Formats: sequence, C-alpha cells, structure tokens
Amino acid sequence: MLTMRLATFNLEHLDYSPRHEEIFKKRRAVLQPLLNKLEFDIVCLQEVNGQKSHKSSPRTLEALDHLLAETRYENFFVATSQHPKTLAPADIHNLVILSRWPIEEHQQIYHNLLPQWEWRPPSDNGVDPPAIIIKWDRPSLYARISLPNGLKLHVVNSHLRAPRPVPTITARGPGSNRSWILGQFIAMMKREGQALETRLFCETIFDQDPDALIAICGDLNADLHDAPLQLLRCQQNEPEPSHRELVSLESRLTNNLAYSVIHAGEAKLLDHILASQALTKAWTKTTIYNQGLEDEVFAHDPIIGSLHAPIVTQFNFK
Repeated sequence: MLTMRLATFNLEHLDYSPRHEEIFKKRRAVLQPLLNKLEFDIVCLQEVNGQKSHKSSPRTLEALDHLLAETRYENFFVATSQHPKTLAPADIHNLVILSRWPIEEHQQIYHNLLPQWEWRPPSDNGVDPPAIIIKWDRPSLYARISLPNGLKLHVVNSHLRAPRPVPTITARGPGSNRSWILGQFIAMMKREGQALETRLFCETIFDQDPDALIAICGDLNADLHDAPLQLLRCQQNEPEPSHRELVSLESRLTNNLAYSVIHAGEAKLLDHILASQALTKAWTKTTIYNQGLEDEVFAHDPIIGSLHAPIVTQFNFK
C-alpha cells in the first residue's frame, strides 16, 4: 500500500534579503519546524517571492532555497511558475510544487484556453472610459507526478485573485463609489475567469482519462459557496455526482475546524484541496494546522510564520 500526503500552504510573501537577515531567521525558525511537522510528499506553495543577486540578473527563488535547506525537502523535485514575459520567477506571488517523486511534466496555465479580453466600462455623464484588458494577475501551475505504484497524479497549484477592487479611474475620480463598484466587478472577472480556465484545463485531462487522479490545490480566495469553487468543482447538485466533479476534502471536517484564515475575527476557509472522484476513493483524512492562527486584519509587519494555515490530505492506495 502506498501512502501519499498532499499539502497546500500559502507562505505569505516569503522573501529574503541580506539586509533583513534577522527577520528571515525569525521566519525560518517558525516555518521550518512547521514544514517538518507536515511530513508531506507533495506540496503546493503560494506567495514565494523572487530575488535578484544583481540588478541585471534574473530572479531566483533564493528565499525558498534558504527555507528548505537542511530539511527533508531540500532535494525534492521542483516545478515553479514564471513571469510570462521574463520566463524567470516574478518578484512576488510565485507558485511552487515540491514532490518526493519525479515530476514528469509541468507547465503554466495562463490564457492558454481562455484568451485575454477587452471590457469597456459603461459611459458616465457622457464620458466614455477607456477599455480595460482583463487578464490574470498570475498563472496557475500544473505538474504530472509519477507515483511509486505506477499511477500518475495531476496537480494544479492555483492562487486566485483576492476579491478586492482593482484600482479603477473614472470621470468621478479614483476614490468614488462608482470607481469601487467597477473595480470590484473587474476583480470578479479576473478571479472567476482564472477559475474557469483552470477547470477547462482539467477537462482536457478528463478527456484523455475519465478516471484521472486530479488535485487542484491552493489559495483560492473563495469559500465553498463562491463562484470560483462552483466552477472548479463542477458541482451539478444531482443525486449522483458526475465522475468529473471534484470533491472538497477539507469540507469533510467539522465546521469549527474547517478554516484556514481568520479575517476580522471570522474564520474562513479560503485554501482548498479539490480531488477528482478517482482520487477521493483513496482519501483517508485531512488536517488543517490552524492552531494559533493570527488574524490577518490586525497582524503587524513583519509577519512571522504565515497568516494562512497549511492543509494536509492523506491518501492510501491499495
């Protein structure tokens, strides 16, 4: 029997600079023991910042290298996202998939299946605002992993946009109520649009293998009842679930334990591991390490540790 532990963890702007070495040491002293405690075989990480060794050099994930050094994960296989223009890590919000087992293939999902589009805000008092290009803030990251039992695991790491208004200039000024309303609608299009493309990518996997082992993991900035999760799960509210419907494994916990973020005193489940029906059959348990989680609204910089709780799901393949 093969036991697999799959995790997702938002590292909250993991960064490194020689000028702020002491701050990083404090974070590492908190994060390293937590990572070792998780004992994952595969993990999807979000918010890994990229660093430059020189002004003209491409960015690398030096902060992550320092964090993983001398841990059980430092020699894991790695897949990382890239800035679409530089083909190197972006300055912030990079995605990383670490795996104990070989990563056979990986790629970004960034307007491959859903092109960017132009949206023009409505006219206001005779003024026609300029068109706005709707595109994702960052890509999703896909990896196909070869498990020791010969099976293939398809993992998608995604970090959807937070439901905060996109700064939008209108004829009434950037701080107007109309600017907020339009900015919120643009943010919704970005978040739901990226969720749609991620789901369409999974459909291409199902087309090749209806019983594919698929997991969508990450900080989805949405709870189970929000539109992004409805799109990703493809829940049709039928008596019998479709073989393409994804299951929210963390939702199987009791309500008082199923949260990954505290926002203004309210516990929220914004981080998720969604599994295909075939993968769900091997599920045994899910743990959310949210003890002592700090409220993200009242947290002070610098953040020590993370404001997101890691989620670990265990599978047993017979």
